[in-house]
Order: sequence, then structure tokens, then C-alpha cells
Amino acid sequence: MAEVKLVAELGRTTGSSASRRLRVSGRIPAVVYGHGMQPLSVSVGARDLGAALSSHGLNQVLELEVEGSAHLVLARQLQRHPVRRTVAHVDFQVVRRDEVVQAEVPIVVVGVASNVERDRGVLEQLLTSLTIHTTPEHIPQEITLDVSELEVGQALRVRDLVLPEGVTTDLDPEEPVVIAALSRTAAEMEAVEEAEAPEAAAPAEPGVAGTAGAPAAEEG
Repeated sequence: MAEVKLVAELGRTTGSSASRRLRVSGRIPAVVYGHGMQPLSVSVGARDLGAALSSHGLNQVLELEVEGSAHLVLARQLQRHPVRRTVAHVDFQVVRRDEVVQAEVPIVVVGVASNVERDRGVLEQLLTSLTIHTTPEHIPQEITLDVSELEVGQALRVRDLVLPEGVTTDLDPEEPVVIAALSRTAAEMEAVEEAEAPEAAAPAEPGVAGTAGAPAAEEG
């Protein structure tokens, strides 16, 4: 993943009032830390930050320029306004190109589960993201999972995910990601159909008269 350039301004005043003024002016207060460096209080343009993270979110590798010095960073945490959900603060972690970092990557289901649809089943995605380990430039945008061959009663698990080269996960390989189950409506319909199914006719007992339509015996 190629890095995106972002310019930060150094020397912002810390504190709630100063941070509010920054946000009103269209800038986001931030801190840069990592690899033994003294944390830097900086600010970045709100629009610039949104554009930089628009494609890959927090997994986007950024080249953060601070007063002529470039730092390779990941946006590790975004604090948002509780009502407006706008970004209120961001933490940038300095990383190296050759170090293994941890990232959260979305799992995207692809394909059409025709057999599940045929059997009136439903797909349930239990795991929507995967915690991975890799170098910053090899963080994938997403991990896809093909459900085309899935049948009702089956599941696709972490071990079924195809991870790019150099990407690993510590998650249990047996943890289910997607399960295919019979829908509640279909299950209820099957139960009703079974309850309404006609019972097999019981065999006639010896000596019992036949059907009602049989002619009566003649008198002697």
C-alpha cells in the first residue's frame, strides 16, 4: 500500500478550549508518538485528514510531514464528537517500513450462495473484521471470503480465509466467520408441513367389515 502525504503543523496549544478553537478553524488536534521519540502535539487539516483516510481508513500508511521532517505513521485512534461524529482528535503512531504491525482489516463476503438460497437458508456473518500482523505497506484493504459453494448447515472459518503473502493472524483457525442456517420462516414452514402431513392408514382388523360402500348381506 503506497503511503499518502499529510502535512501537520507543530506548536499547537494544548487544552480543551484551544482544541475547540482549532476544530472551529477546520483543523484537528493530534499527537505523534512512537519509537522512543518525544510525543509531538500537532494539528492537521480536517479535510486533508478525511481525504487521506478515505480509501483505507486507519490502515492507510501516511507520510506525515512536520516542519520539514517526514515520519511514516498510522492513524491509530480517532476520537469523535459524541453527537456530530466528527473527528475530535487523532493519534499518529510512527512505524518503520520493515517492522510487523497489527491492523484490523474488514472481511468482505463475495459470491452468491445459490445452494443456500435454494434451500431457503440465510447467511450470517459472525466475524466482520480480522486482526492481522504484517508490515505497514502490506496491510490489505480487505480480505474476501467466497460463499458460492456454501450449503445450509455448513460454516466457513478463519482457516478458510485466503491471506495475502506475508500476512498472518493469531485468531483461532476454527472460529466461524460465516454460517449458513435454515431461516426461521423456513424452519417454521417445515414444522407446519410435517404436522399437517396425513398419517398412513392403519391396517383393518380381522373380522371388521369393509368400506362403507360395500353392499349389505342378503337375508336368508
